[in-house]
Amino acid sequence: MARFQYPTHPRPSCHAVVSDGERLVLVRRGGEPFRGWWGLPGGAVELGETVEEALRREVLEETGLEVEVEGFLTYKDAVNRDEAQRVRFHYVILFFAARPVGGRLQASDDAAEAVWVPWSEVDRYRLVPGTQQVLAAWRAARARSRGEG
Repeated sequence: MARFQYPTHPRPSCHAVVSDGERLVLVRRGGEPFRGWWGLPGGAVELGETVEEALRREVLEETGLEVEVEGFLTYKDAVNRDEAQRVRFHYVILFFAARPVGGRLQASDDAAEAVWVPWSEVDRYRLVPGTQQVLAAWRAARARSRGEG
């Protein structure tokens, strides 16, 4: 993480709402920021990768699941400043809907834990700030695709 501090430009990142319709995958963060909190699998886009390639790689690394990317949901600017107001971190985080197409759920890489969570139980988890808004975007996209809104 130290190598990404005080960047000269924003760093792109991507995360996925991986769902089978009834449940979604949450990962407990093993590192900072928000160590121990629950969030969506994903991470940084590496040089030469497309965003979708990065998303599939990051989800596989953190969860053991192979996914198909279904569509873009929303984005978030994550800017962290130090005491002198210098930009310490700056990520532009892109969020996508994805569905599992292979693999077996197991935490690895920087995820301390990975679990399938019924949609009705998501509120029981201490979620990384902003995750609820992303989940609301997923629900809205799903409703639109079903002609409900």
